[in-house]
Amino acid sequence: MTKIEYTAEVVDGLSISRGMPLSEEQGLGALTLGGYIREVTEKWGPREAAMITLDGETTRWNYEDLWDRSMEVARALVAVGVGKGTRVGILQTNRLEFLSSLFGTALAGGIATTISTFFTPSELDEVLKAGCCSVLLIERNVLKKDFAEIMGELEPQIKNGAPGELASTSYPYLRHLAFVDSEEGWGMIEGWQTFRERGSEVPTEIVDATAASVAPSDPGLLFFSSGSTGKAKGILSAHRSVSLQLWRWKKWYNIQEPPRSWSANGFFWSGNFGMALGGTLTSGGTLLLQRWFDPPEALALMEREKATMIMAWPHQWAQMEAVPDWEGFDLSSMHYIDAKVSFARHPSIKTAWREPRQAYGNTETFTLISVYPSETPEEIAGDTHGLPTPGSTLKVVDPFTGATMPIGERGEIAVKGPTLMMGYVGIPLDESLDEDGFLRTSDGGFIDAEGRLYWEGRMNDIIKTGGANVSPVEIDAVLTKCPGVKVAQTVGVPDELLGELVVSCIVPHDGVTLDGETIRSFAKEKLASYKLPRRVLFVEEDDLKTTGTAKIKTADLRKLATDRLEAEAAPAG
Repeated sequence: MTKIEYTAEVVDGLSISRGMPLSEEQGLGALTLGGYIREVTEKWGPREAAMITLDGETTRWNYEDLWDRSMEVARALVAVGVGKGTRVGILQTNRLEFLSSLFGTALAGGIATTISTFFTPSELDEVLKAGCCSVLLIERNVLKKDFAEIMGELEPQIKNGAPGELASTSYPYLRHLAFVDSEEGWGMIEGWQTFRERGSEVPTEIVDATAASVAPSDPGLLFFSSGSTGKAKGILSAHRSVSLQLWRWKKWYNIQEPPRSWSANGFFWSGNFGMALGGTLTSGGTLLLQRWFDPPEALALMEREKATMIMAWPHQWAQMEAVPDWEGFDLSSMHYIDAKVSFARHPSIKTAWREPRQAYGNTETFTLISVYPSETPEEIAGDTHGLPTPGSTLKVVDPFTGATMPIGERGEIAVKGPTLMMGYVGIPLDESLDEDGFLRTSDGGFIDAEGRLYWEGRMNDIIKTGGANVSPVEIDAVLTKCPGVKVAQTVGVPDELLGELVVSCIVPHDGVTLDGETIRSFAKEKLASYKLPRRVLFVEEDDLKTTGTAKIKTADLRKLATDRLEAEAAPAG
């Protein structure tokens, strides 16, 4: 049975829920990234920390290797002038060098700036200008992309120049570039060995002193959000914010045995970063790295390396299940996989473990700010999104006036606490937070009398139908339990009579035939009449366009549903 550590205090009948004091939280360690990697290395030294297979050759690092490689990168960074607060860009997939680049930057006093390999050249240009990186550590070849050629197009000096310091008006801070996947240089981009050798004359004592000078309150990580709308926003987090969450994921997952964790989702997204690194390295486990998601290779890797934990999105479960003879893979070592996901029905998997799904957070809070840990009894967690994390406060406010709502009444979720971002790059903090220091999230929900949060989706996704507010999250939670339903996503479609029509878009499981009345009849037993989908549309899974973090783009789906209904209503001929 999981020990329920978290408590909450509700303030004066208002929708304000305060977590337990941070000073009372157990299981924490060093609160800088440099201190974190030192501490886990001292604890788990000879254990295997991470492995990867590239071109048929497997490389394994134990925790001491990870430390040594990180120190090597740190010395090189110090040699090229990186110091406290210098931003170091990490344009890489999930590979061993991502880890040494990350922790090497921290040990050198810099700010690790993670950059998505999914970015287009124009997005990369925007992020490089906003990120103001002085050093860029690049994985050259990612699927069909050649980031050397891309960088050469963005700044011709890089392609045409010789190794040395870049002086660019496009990227005035950028001085040094190096590949992590090639020993050969290209223009002004150095090979990996050449770059690392820059630090050969830097004493380790200098790096030790640099790392020791970093405070938990100093900036440590810069992530760029990959939202469903608008440009990527630079979100700056302090060392303390990130380190707190890395220590916490072991508790949130209720890990008893060090996991062997498979992950192919980019560490340049905060959720994957926190779950994979925090859940694994804090526990003395092993990261089974895959540079990008390839379903057959993923299954073969899990079988060969005896994976015990998988960190995947719903669409990835489905793609792995579609691999020919997927049931023939031996996945019997698997334990940390939610027993209720379809993948857990694999004939070789036997587990009752439950993921910490009663949770809420975002990149601005560097993952979760409310949670019930894994395997919290349902009679305690219910269908909520958890209690505030230690030191954090949640409130629900009127989205127009900012006034705090009474307990149980719906409004906009606002958050603050020790893991809240330092701010958005280029935006004054007073333009991001309210007068009390809360971040208004644009998410809707409410808080109950026990201080538990209920998240109901984005405020602009809430459906206003016939004068009532309807949460698509609530409807989809019901519809996904209907036999034969693989994916459900509900949206509001403009309607002259009701304002918005509740429309549910359904992807059936392969080989299953469903109809709208079956869906509506199932929902009728669980939902009030005004929440029932007025229309049910059956769509292909490819119609559900997602962001890089697998969030369905509701604006695109709303347009698809609107167009489909308008076409159906149009007179024939």
